[in-house]
Amino acid sequence: MTDARLRHGRLSLALSFFVQGVTFALLVTRIPAIQDRYGISNALLPVFLAAVPVLAGVGSVVTEKLVARVRPGVVLRWAQPVVLLALLGAGAGGEVWQLGIALAAFGLSVGALDASMNMLGVSLQRAYGRSIMLGFHAAYSLGGIAGASLAWVGAHWDLSLLVSYLPVVALLLPAALIGSRWYADTDAKADAAAAINRTDGKDAEKAAGAASGQPVAFRLLLPLCLVMAFAYIGDSTVSNWSAKYLQDVLGSSEELATVPYNAYMVTTLLGRAVGDLGVRRFGPVAVVRCGSLLAGAGFAVVALASGAWMGILGFTMLGLGLCVIVPQTFAAAGRLFPAASDIAVARLNIFNYVGFLIGSPLVGALGDLWSYRGAMLVPMVMVLVTLVYAHSFGTDVDRYGGGHERPRTVDVG
Repeated sequence: MTDARLRHGRLSLALSFFVQGVTFALLVTRIPAIQDRYGISNALLPVFLAAVPVLAGVGSVVTEKLVARVRPGVVLRWAQPVVLLALLGAGAGGEVWQLGIALAAFGLSVGALDASMNMLGVSLQRAYGRSIMLGFHAAYSLGGIAGASLAWVGAHWDLSLLVSYLPVVALLLPAALIGSRWYADTDAKADAAAAINRTDGKDAEKAAGAASGQPVAFRLLLPLCLVMAFAYIGDSTVSNWSAKYLQDVLGSSEELATVPYNAYMVTTLLGRAVGDLGVRRFGPVAVVRCGSLLAGAGFAVVALASGAWMGILGFTMLGLGLCVIVPQTFAAAGRLFPAASDIAVARLNIFNYVGFLIGSPLVGALGDLWSYRGAMLVPMVMVLVTLVYAHSFGTDVDRYGGGHERPRTVDVG
């Protein structure tokens, strides 16, 4: 694959991550407006919200089957427009059944989109021979900040959902379709076979086993699945409970209670923007360990905070710590199963939604039954469990001029 095609593929995929960040933020930050528009009761709202990640998990499973017949770039090319149109449908409808159809389409297509985007990211990182995965997720974080800002404008000016969503979809839909022309699909089996040429005699047998395309062994993938779920439990804790925690537990004003999530998003973007440099310099294991320790310390600061600003500091630390874990988990799955990275990423992606489903109800239940300070210690422990599995992120590294990572080849039988 030529250098020009790789560069174009990298830019087009970064655009897709950005578009998805905008789209998802526009949906989740306007949930109160969606609830009001459709007259959904507080009792029924959790059913709608839970249905999206459940269907997204189904979409990820379907994508695993699809990529056996078509390349991930084809799936992404058609999934992203469906996600955008589903967002528009959620803003344009007037009946609850119409919202149900829109959210069902959103959930199924977002599962396919998340899986195929990360498949492409993993394969591009392999082709580059160095860490670039965090950069794609930085684009997603930037899109999330942009989407949340647009949602604030819509809420501030009391714009209808359709008026808020239509210009964004009208701009991003053609941009995503045009950008999809440059997706750079690579052949995982061919790349894994090429790894044989970069190994010494001791590793040649393992490289040959990796290139043979044997099935993904779930027992080897399980540590990464747990890490993914724990990371999203931490993330959903921040997104769903940071404002309530600051206001109800730490006694902040309503305005100040909006700061923690904004700080979390900004530090997530900053951490991901420079994270690839850290991986190239210190390796993925060291970066994941540092991120886990920083996130654990952030939860501890939040739990022990004596005031609002101390709580904001804790949530800021969480952004810097958690931001590296998810991208590196996808990258680790690609290294662990170089000849079947698409399948490994699709299966791993399901645990993104598992963590999202568990996190918010778990913290809420513990907060009601025990205390919200104590509830913050549970995701802290889960994030710190990542330290136990940090070795699963390992890779053998050789340096060739610009610095290339040699995939860690294993027998995946």
